[in-house]
Amino acid sequence: MLFLDEMVELNDTEMDIYNYITSNIDKVIYMRIRDLADEVHYSTTTILRFCRKFDCHGFSEFRIKLRLFRKDQQLIHIDRTDETTYIDFLTRTAQPEFQAAIQAVCDILEESELTVFIGVGASKIMAQYGSLYFSSLFLMSIHIDDLANHPLYYMSDQVSKKLCLFIVSVDGENKEIIKNIHQLKLHNAKIVSITNSAKSTIAKLSDANIPYYINKEQYQDANITSQLPALYTIEMVGKEMRKLLNLK
Repeated sequence: MLFLDEMVELNDTEMDIYNYITSNIDKVIYMRIRDLADEVHYSTTTILRFCRKFDCHGFSEFRIKLRLFRKDQQLIHIDRTDETTYIDFLTRTAQPEFQAAIQAVCDILEESELTVFIGVGASKIMAQYGSLYFSSLFLMSIHIDDLANHPLYYMSDQVSKKLCLFIVSVDGENKEIIKNIHQLKLHNAKIVSITNSAKSTIAKLSDANIPYYINKEQYQDANITSQLPALYTIEMVGKEMRKLLNLK
């Protein structure tokens, strides 16, 4: 909340002040307390109480912290996409190691009767796309949107042994997904994954893993690593499976 990491409980009056400040930061950092009081139509005493809720002894300290917060915001930027990252990835997709990983996934899918896609965050969108893409090309596939409320624990052994859990994950460390993997492996389900690294926990727990290795990108608390390699890999697997089925 502004320059604080935690939320602050504000009454209606303080919320009016907060809304004005957040909408006019560039003006407020140069204002006197009287100027702000005139703008929001509240007393300077009310503004001082507001400042104390933000761990400031007075308006001057609040304004300094606000100025530093604004400066940090302006310094944050997103680097332009480096096309060489994608060129390098595409080059690696033609290498024997990557092709072998694709084939290992296809071998499992050939023996499966149902594919369940899962992913979290941006990877969830890739998982949704994967389920649609596979269903259109060769095999009935579904996507589980919320593992917490739709756990995969209670499938029968008869269903599990013909199930392929297809995981899309950049960091490969999601705890909820890992918990479901352990449960499904007890029932002989097959696990395949697309991750950024073969060294991640999900990759190591998978029966087959396709790592794509691109630079991880972070913006504040969000993982904004490109999903293009995951998308391309899903389509490669789908097309390879369709090709294999056409040969039979």
